[in-house]
Amino acid sequence: MIKLTVNGHEHELETEPDTPLLYVLRDELALSGAKFGCGLGQCGACTVMLDGKAVFSCLTPLLLAAGKNVTTVEGLGTLEAPGPLQRAFIEEQAAQCGYCIAGMMMRAQALLVKNSSPTDAEIRAAMEPNLCRCGTHMRILRAIKRAAALIKTADAGAAGRARP
Repeated sequence: MIKLTVNGHEHELETEPDTPLLYVLRDELALSGAKFGCGLGQCGACTVMLDGKAVFSCLTPLLLAAGKNVTTVEGLGTLEAPGPLQRAFIEEQAAQCGYCIAGMMMRAQALLVKNSSPTDAEIRAAMEPNLCRCGTHMRILRAIKRAAALIKTADAGAAGRARP
């Protein structure tokens, strides 16, 4: 039995420990955000966060995710209440075909968790492992910068409300 926490929900799985995390997310937990792209960790369509770090779920065995927090794009928000990064991607129209976007968002989220004010160069470096064949790279970069601003604004508003 392997225990896995995904988007804040704990699961007990009777799955082979060497099964790629991507297969568990999609096939057993019905989370279809992470996509199978290349299966070799070369495209990033399967990117999720493992304890706050971006990983290729197609290369990550279930056993390595056990006991850690897994976050998928579904954990960033909902259709009714998208998170700041999701809102920014929508507002910047960063998705074209949509295949790479979940992985892009997860890599961007990992960056923003680590660095809330990334420079253009830092964004480009962080996003380099993920590919977009449609060519919306400039929109994706703008969306990440917009998300950073949205998060700062939300944090500032929360801090202001917390003061007596």
